[in-house]
Order: sequence, then structure tokens, then C-alpha cells
Amino acid sequence: MEMREDKSVFYEEYEVFSRKKDGMPLEHRFSLLAPNAEMAMILAKENFFRREPIADLWVVKRSNVRKMNQAEREAFGRLDKDYRETKGYADLNSRWRAFKEKNGDLEEGNA
Repeated sequence: MEMREDKSVFYEEYEVFSRKKDGMPLEHRFSLLAPNAEMAMILAKENFFRREPIADLWVVKRSNVRKMNQAEREAFGRLDKDYRETKGYADLNSRWRAFKEKNGDLEEGNA
């Protein structure tokens, strides 16, 4: 068992992921408290053997999972990628009309 300087902390938090069938993505199922990784795996298996068959089970110490920090989260909010969705083209006619008015009708210039 891993020795810690803070002996008051016996249990650690673990995240449990499972895959129902080979080829399917992993899905987060639940969190649990356990004294070590082996016990976390046993507890996770006991929970799933009672519910449904699974193809794969992963148990990860929460402290080993990296999540986005606040700056990274804010960067996602600033991305403008409407061009990747059909709603980004909803106002295409009005934008084209405004372009023609600003630059003159290109078709008339060619005639």
C-alpha cells in the first residue's frame, strides 16, 4: 500500500469507465472511494456484475485525470465556427446582397 504523509486520508477517489461491447466508446459510469486501485477495481466489478454485462472496465484515480483549466474553457467559448454548421449560412442571401450594394453589382460591370 502506498504510504502518504497525510495519514488521515485513507480513501482516494476513482472514476469508473466501461465499454458495453468491443468497438464502442468508453462511457463514464460513476465515482467511488477506495483505499487503492486494486480495491477500486474490485468494487467496480462487483457493481457491474449485478447490473449488466460489459466488455471492458477502466478504473482511474481522479487525481490522474487532467481536466481543462478556466483559460482553456474560456477559449472554447470564443471559437466562432458557424461555418461548420448549416446555421452559419442562414443569412447568406442578405450578406450577398449587402456585398453587392457595397461593391456595386459585379454582373452589371461585366455587361
